[in-house]
Amino acid sequence: MVQFSVARFVAVMVKEFIQMRRDRLTFAMMVGVPILQLILFGFAINSDPKHLPTAVLSADNSPFSRTLVAAMANSGYFDVTRAVAGEAELGRLLAEGTVQFAVTIPAEFSRDLQRGARPVLLVEADATDPAATSNALAALTTIARQALDPELKGPLLALRSAPDPVELRVHRRYNPEGITQYNVVPGLMGVVLTMTMVMMTALAVTRERERGTMENLLAMPVRPFEVMLGKIVPFILVGYIQVVIIVLAARALFGVPIMGSLALLSAVLVLFIAANLAVGFTFSTVAKNQLQAMQMSFFFFLPSMLLSGFMFPFRGMPGWAQAVGEVLPLTHFLRIVRGILLKGNGAAEIASEVVPLLIFLVVVTIVALKRYRQTLD
Repeated sequence: MVQFSVARFVAVMVKEFIQMRRDRLTFAMMVGVPILQLILFGFAINSDPKHLPTAVLSADNSPFSRTLVAAMANSGYFDVTRAVAGEAELGRLLAEGTVQFAVTIPAEFSRDLQRGARPVLLVEADATDPAATSNALAALTTIARQALDPELKGPLLALRSAPDPVELRVHRRYNPEGITQYNVVPGLMGVVLTMTMVMMTALAVTRERERGTMENLLAMPVRPFEVMLGKIVPFILVGYIQVVIIVLAARALFGVPIMGSLALLSAVLVLFIAANLAVGFTFSTVAKNQLQAMQMSFFFFLPSMLLSGFMFPFRGMPGWAQAVGEVLPLTHFLRIVRGILLKGNGAAEIASEVVPLLIFLVVVTIVALKRYRQTLD
């Protein structure tokens, strides 16, 4: 039996350090992933979102209504970004996801309040993500009561002893029961596609290089775009199979409503799947082996999952994290798929999210083709 040798142990250990130094990409991933997780979980993740965009439709221009709106803004939960003139515009802003809350103050608000008739304050919330609205709605009753107390003086002083001077009527739009599965299951469609499409494509060209078949591919009279398209199209079909499975499971197992057009969703899926496949193809032209390709895929998938609004409310993140999230295709796809399935959105409502997806696809495709030409050279 060979005895343990410190010299041999040290020699192997030194050899591994030398190999690690040569494989700079792997070493960078080993250092970069913990730093990325620390930054994202420590600074970007917030389960109590504030400064949520709010639109107000006020038919009562009185000190009471102005005080109430100001109190909502001062609470930190609501940012009154729009003052609208009609219910149609209010509904459109909610459907597009431009605002999180829509507040309607009726015309007889101040008159009913002075008579002790408890006027109705209607608050509509975009509840496709229940976690984004729950804390703000919980604080709203207290805000309404405390805001109006200073105004209830003189003949109105008796109203302070009433339970609440205003009847707060909250409508949780698109997910009235606050069912978490309605938010998570459609989002899983984007998460699964991001993880599988990027990783499978990243391994495609890298596998050719490791197996020695890359030279045969380079010797063929095939243009770079033809190679890229030929490797991407089969995975698009695989992506559609995954989507069909997820949609069927979402409907049969979790009862997720399908309010919009599945044909429209299918059309958008082409852009989203192609964008992720283009990212994976780019990684495959950079990575030297399949391990590096998988590491780069994970490095892309981690911020996509955390900064897209899938796990945590998007509007609860700081400005810099939201700016990074807006670059990621998963962020826009989550808004699209939730909008189509839960809100019944059409092409007009999702257009503002489709454009960033298209831009991302074009930019990454250009980068991928450029990198592949360098590989050819």
